[in-house]
Amino acid sequence: MNCLVVDDEKLALELLEDNVKKVPFLSLSFSCRNSMEALEVLKENKIDLIFLDIKMPGLTGLEFIQTLQNPPLIILVTAFEHHALEAFSLNVVDYLVKPVAFNRFLLAANKAHDLFMLRHPQQSVPLQNDHIFVNAGYSLVKVRLQDIIYIEGLRDYVRIHLINDNVVTTRISMRSLEEKLNQQFFMRVHKSFIISLDKIESVQKYRLVIQGREIPVGESYRNTLQSYITTRNI
Repeated sequence: MNCLVVDDEKLALELLEDNVKKVPFLSLSFSCRNSMEALEVLKENKIDLIFLDIKMPGLTGLEFIQTLQNPPLIILVTAFEHHALEAFSLNVVDYLVKPVAFNRFLLAANKAHDLFMLRHPQQSVPLQNDHIFVNAGYSLVKVRLQDIIYIEGLRDYVRIHLINDNVVTTRISMRSLEEKLNQQFFMRVHKSFIISLDKIESVQKYRLVIQGREIPVGESYRNTLQSYITTRNI
């Protein structure tokens, strides 16, 4: 889901940005310091979800919502509780009162995601994106995304580990390869590893098992992985 965050306070904006980046199904598209900037973003870009402050100079968050003909999903994030009744009359997804704990933020994000999927049941990876081509030796090799188990970054190249014990070795940076992969299905869990999420077998604090292979989980990637696991925990 493409997200826009809007808040006139720098620290609050940075916290929203950080929380969005921790949730696997959210993608931070733009950040704005006021409603007028947000209106310009909406004119030119597809936004699925807005995290919106209320008290801002000029056009308030509630006034901003009222200007929208076909608004995206909206979660209000504010320091004031007394606007809740008016906010829900505008059909917002949720109303978060600052300071917002991450588990409360994640609950609101999950509600928005459920609504989004109800509105867009056909939402899936386009067929043309079910594979990539990589340079291997002197050839371009087709790699089916559903066959990828995990990707291992080495010093000057990467190894793409596939089902049936096949391995494709290519000279490409981990960052470049990560950008080609849909984050709904793949996740960077370590500076040297990207994994296929649907092939995880078990998870511990600093490692996971995928197709019988132990993969380390880096400290800077652990929160994102934990957020993914939390959304699917029963």
